[in-house]
Parts: sequence; structure tokens; C-alpha cells
Amino acid sequence: MSRVTIELEIPGDLARFRLPRALNKRLQNLLDRQDSRTPLNQAERREAEALVEVAELLTLLRLRAERAAGAAVASPR
Repeated sequence: MSRVTIELEIPGDLARFRLPRALNKRLQNLLDRQDSRTPLNQAERREAEALVEVAELLTLLRLRAERAAGAAVASPR
């Protein structure tokens, strides 16, 4: 397995690593429709899947940024 390390400056506002409100609302609408047994068409299903992927990526970035920030505080250079 290959490994790539990327060095990034961590923003002070980790809350920015979240879906914007309008996109989150759209995703919730699609998921609510699906949960209520209203079938999504193919385009809506692809849209929901893409939004979930972006949300998961942002969550991963936020968690890694929080971990890195905690490590930086624990061992300042």
C-alpha cells in the first residue's frame, strides 16, 4: 500500500468542515423521502450518494484536523 503525506495548515474554525446548510438540507430531504418509501429517481439517487460522500469526506477531514490540533497542543514545537 502506498502512503502520501500532505501537510496542511489547520483553520481555527473546524466547523467549516461541514456541508453548507443548503446542501445538508437537500441531503436530508432526499434521505427523508427515501425513508418514507418514496422512491428516488436515478438522478436524485446519484445526487444523494454524492452528497453523502462529500459529507463523509468533510467529517474525516474535521476529525483528522481535530486530532492534529490536539497533538499540536500536547507537544508544541
